[in-house]
Amino acid sequence: MLILILSFTITILDQFTKHLIRSNMTIGDMITVIPGFFSITYIRNTGAAWGMMSGHGGLLIALSILMLTILIIFRHSFITDTLIHKIAAGLMLAGITGNLIDRMRLSYVVDFLHFYIGKHQFPSFNVADSAICIGVTLYIISQIFEKKTEIK
Repeated sequence: MLILILSFTITILDQFTKHLIRSNMTIGDMITVIPGFFSITYIRNTGAAWGMMSGHGGLLIALSILMLTILIIFRHSFITDTLIHKIAAGLMLAGITGNLIDRMRLSYVVDFLHFYIGKHQFPSFNVADSAICIGVTLYIISQIFEKKTEIK
């Protein structure tokens, strides 16, 4: 149940923040939050992370659906009943779902979180991207610590 609640909540948060950006900004608009470090910048991304595979929306939709299917059908093969795995699974499901909704509805993903230091720019991202990255990282860390515990 935790997986579903977390996934639903994060997906709603993702879609709400993207709606705010689309409703209140035009493409390329930038609101400086922390000068020299962080801004909210409205970008439309037709690709995956860092704009890879731009213009291949159909393939990205298919990959998203495949990953959701794998996570749901085979979850018991790699997601244990631990709290960390439930959180990781909920975050990954939410992230994939949030960006899939954008791709299917808009043909692009709304990105707006933009970090930078001087001329060094980190690609803009969104709540769904953050959820995927945090979920995958939690899962990997849990696997590393689980393997270390089994070795001892």
